[in-house]
Amino acid sequence: MAEFGMVYEQQYTVALFNSVRFEIEGGGNAQSQLLHRKDPLQDRSIFSGDLFQYLEENKKWRNRFIFVADSYDISFYENKLAHDRGLHPKGVINCAGYKALTSMEEYLELLNSCLPDTKAKAGNSPFLKGASSFLLILWHPYARHHYFYVRTEKEQKKWLAVFQDCVRHTNNGLSEENKVLTPAFTDSLRLYRQAKGHYGTWDMMCGDPGRILANLVMETLHPDLRALIAPRLKGKLQQRQRDWMLISDAVYRQVLAQTRVQYEGLVLASEAERPRLDASLRTDMDQIIASKEHISGRIRALVHPRAEQLLRSNVQPYITSILEALMEPASRGFSEVREVLFREMVEVSKNTLNDGGQEALGKQMEKVSMLAFHPVKMQSCYEKMEQLSLEGLQQRFEVSSPSVFIQRAQILMREQMDNAVYTLEQLLHQSLEGQSGEQLFKIIQRCQDRVLKKYDYDSSTVRKKFFREALLQIIIPYMLKQLYPVYSTELPKFKELIFEDLSRFILVENVFEEVVLQSVTKDIMMAVKEAAVQRKHNLYRDSIVLTNSDPNLHLLGENPIDWAQHYGREEQAGTGNRKRRQIVSMILPEGMPPIPYGSCLEVPGVEEIPEENEAQLSEDVQEKPLSTLEHLHEQPVTPTKSTAPKEPGSPDSVDGIRQLINPVLEVVLPLSEEGDEPVLTNGMVNLEEGQEIKAVTTVTEVLPRDTAAENAIQELDIAVQEDDGERLVECAVDSDVELVPPSAYSSPRHHDDSGFQSPTNEHGQEEEAQPIREELKVGEAIVDPEQVMVTLEQEGKVSNDLETGQTKEDTAEEDSDVSEI
Repeated sequence: MAEFGMVYEQQYTVALFNSVRFEIEGGGNAQSQLLHRKDPLQDRSIFSGDLFQYLEENKKWRNRFIFVADSYDISFYENKLAHDRGLHPKGVINCAGYKALTSMEEYLELLNSCLPDTKAKAGNSPFLKGASSFLLILWHPYARHHYFYVRTEKEQKKWLAVFQDCVRHTNNGLSEENKVLTPAFTDSLRLYRQAKGHYGTWDMMCGDPGRILANLVMETLHPDLRALIAPRLKGKLQQRQRDWMLISDAVYRQVLAQTRVQYEGLVLASEAERPRLDASLRTDMDQIIASKEHISGRIRALVHPRAEQLLRSNVQPYITSILEALMEPASRGFSEVREVLFREMVEVSKNTLNDGGQEALGKQMEKVSMLAFHPVKMQSCYEKMEQLSLEGLQQRFEVSSPSVFIQRAQILMREQMDNAVYTLEQLLHQSLEGQSGEQLFKIIQRCQDRVLKKYDYDSSTVRKKFFREALLQIIIPYMLKQLYPVYSTELPKFKELIFEDLSRFILVENVFEEVVLQSVTKDIMMAVKEAAVQRKHNLYRDSIVLTNSDPNLHLLGENPIDWAQHYGREEQAGTGNRKRRQIVSMILPEGMPPIPYGSCLEVPGVEEIPEENEAQLSEDVQEKPLSTLEHLHEQPVTPTKSTAPKEPGSPDSVDGIRQLINPVLEVVLPLSEEGDEPVLTNGMVNLEEGQEIKAVTTVTEVLPRDTAAENAIQELDIAVQEDDGERLVECAVDSDVELVPPSAYSSPRHHDDSGFQSPTNEHGQEEEAQPIREELKVGEAIVDPEQVMVTLEQEGKVSNDLETGQTKEDTAEEDSDVSEI
């Protein structure tokens, strides 16, 4: 991180210079025809529902309520009631860097690559028992894995689309709106990896900067950690894989905490210097630009001959094939976006015409407004892009995986869909004032045509920009890897041509990359221009520019339209503080009842190990009246602090990691009567594979033998001194049991004996109490109080009672019986 910090400080000044220069000189891309929504997911949630989650701590499947908020973090709760009460979730999953899988074979293939010399088959995985075939697995190379399953294939497809959308969104964690911090970070990361010999795209550039830096550290630390710890892991194959995953997750979380703190420190230090640097830049901008152009000319004259030869022989013949491989799935994906949008518009027109009125239109537009963020409806568009294949080209240009380009294209598809839907909303809202009937249908058709035309133009512009960026990301790292070693020794001499005051804003390494970029840009632009002529890709030519085609469109309001409030029923429009609306609807499988009460429904795991408080929970549910459960949601909800035991997770300390590497097995052996040696039996201590006995420790616990007798004597002394009436009250009331109305067979002499009882009188009390209850049941005559004789016992009887096995409760009951008879 110290080395990366030095690179970041240098690149921050360069990014600030480029930002200020762009602000002064102007320029940029053509203006888009569609409107852009600033906060599309305001007051929205993506999805929620029940899933079965596998808990590795006790090897059981438990039902969990999953909630996906607008941040795309996956939160899981004990049940839906816990979420509705605002309790803290049992866990939150940030999906950056994860892969959503449904195949156990694919998961085990990735898992086997973590530990060397280990191979596992799908049937050997312990958590498959008791689960259905509809699995959902979240895999990460460094963090903890998560396992889920559902009951039907339809549920599996919907949840897979949701998980993939979470991964897609969280991977795109760098904000494009920040023109200084984001370029500074990406350039620093690229130059740092190039200094280590890693050129080209990187699959783990996922999430926010702190998480990306953690992946950067783990890229170097993970192999060394595996080589050090893997040989020391003991147990069976699945146990070694599980322990390694927990160790890797613990290390990754510690690294992530440190990288976030250090990156925030870098940003704060750089931002503190920004006012001074900005003032210097604006003062010396002309001089800086002139000096940079001079250095660029000198480096271009040095590099151009070899760069031109490399471009003509090893790059140019493959540009067309690379572009064709990118354009085919991307064009199909954007065409599918247009088809989905058109089908939704036709559905809106049809339902509005059949139902009539603006109320029906408002109901339909409420559903369409979040079409771009509906992962199930957009899945067909995303699947088109997932067919991208760069086989053959990946090895030549060292492209690690096409996933970087796939996810980038899918993000662009979602943005274009949301822009088109938002533009349609604004046009309809502007044109619907006082319209109804056939005029309403014509207005919808006219707005639909305008939006589709604008989408065609913007999608063409976005795709051409995507093709150019993808080609540069593939070709430039290859050329830098070939050219930089040749000129690395000659580049330092160009630093002498830069004034010392301007050396912070002009870096020779950045100028060298710009020269290489300019040498290949012309060929890339020409290839994309020629591809635009082909009609099969539905691209506009560069000569076709739509400027100010609809000047009034950009004057519309930027606030999102609440269709339910403006065009819904009056009772709906008048309600305030509405609940957060969910984009994806819930699933109710056909022929299967919904899962009740979250975690109350269980599936047996591999081992019948009951969870904590599990038996008591099942008894409470059985004893609860059905009417109480049905009206549970009607009870007032008050925020309470969750007291549920925290599930064990990855070890957070060094001792926890050591326990996973060298587990300690504790065996309890009884001592002999002499107390010197443990009793040896014919039993054997079963050891798993790789376990061995290294030490035997004997722990002796001394317990007093006369503690029970002493306590009984003390209680008897207190009982003799108490009043008889007070003892009757104490026997009749128990603090742990609720009071119930007296029954027909109850009497004042009956008392609840559910409290603590001395072990010396546990059976004697029941033998004497039973005849008294029987006498009351047969209805004996009540004796006249004048005939009652009271007999007082001497204190010396207390010691005799102790010898005969009586306690204070027997004495109290006898005294009370004598006083009443």
